[in-house]
Amino acid sequence: MIQKTAIIGMGALGLLYADIIASAKGPAGVSFVMDRERLEKYRGMVFDCNGQKKTFPMECCEDASPADLVIVAVKYNGLAAALDTMKNCVGKDTVILSVMNGISSEKIIGERYGHGRLIDTVAQGMDAMKFGSRLTYTKRGELRIGAEDESQEANLRLVAAYFDEIGMPYTVEKDILHRLWGKFMLNVGVNQTCMAYETNYGGALAEGSGANRTMLAAMREVIALANAEGIRLSEQDLDEYVDILKTLSPEGMPSMRQDAVSKRPTEVEMFAGTVIPMAGAHGIPVPANVFLYETIKKMEQAYT
Repeated sequence: MIQKTAIIGMGALGLLYADIIASAKGPAGVSFVMDRERLEKYRGMVFDCNGQKKTFPMECCEDASPADLVIVAVKYNGLAAALDTMKNCVGKDTVILSVMNGISSEKIIGERYGHGRLIDTVAQGMDAMKFGSRLTYTKRGELRIGAEDESQEANLRLVAAYFDEIGMPYTVEKDILHRLWGKFMLNVGVNQTCMAYETNYGGALAEGSGANRTMLAAMREVIALANAEGIRLSEQDLDEYVDILKTLSPEGMPSMRQDAVSKRPTEVEMFAGTVIPMAGAHGIPVPANVFLYETIKKMEQAYT
């Protein structure tokens, strides 16, 4: 039974899930775990979660004890540090979920803490945005969870029961790798496009625009790559994810565009930076991703 959850990362998703858990289990049910420097900075901070003032328990990673569940909700460039931050939270029976974008975080975490304790997870359908201490969203989306093999099945059932208890929106996927690649396809398209074109969901969806053409081209390049990797993505998957985008606030923006607005390093290496070398190994041309990578790198250099 899951009673105590530790969250690593206090961005939009970290706050969103902390709010859901605390609302169901009380403040003892969840805590943010961080290094001492961050704890001194954020301790006692009052967050605005969709208009409601909230505070959450926080603890130093050096003083943390094993949790039943650890949710990793950091950006790609913070994952290496997060693996050290969470070490005292991981006990013999701890389950780990990564709600990070991309297709590599589970593998990286599994190499450190063991593949069997992971549950593959895709966070989708939310339009959460966080600037400073303010979290806003019109859709909180859902988590898609699944097991790659039998070693994860028991923990999958445990997490599903916990999500039922706390009212976490979720779906169990029979083919979680297909879902991981589908979400990756979406992120490669919309996250990078919104940053490169300095636009929002509405701009990326404007039919016939340069942003829309680039987004769809980048997504189709991921379809070709996934097929080469043995994952059967198709145009039907692309249409499904574009339909999800259409349910979000047109004024909303994905995490990469939020990073650019706040002048933070982005996750471009996890998106085009992953697609380009993998596609090269298969001899697949990916001009849209090359364009996005080069454009975003120049933008980052201009503000960092």
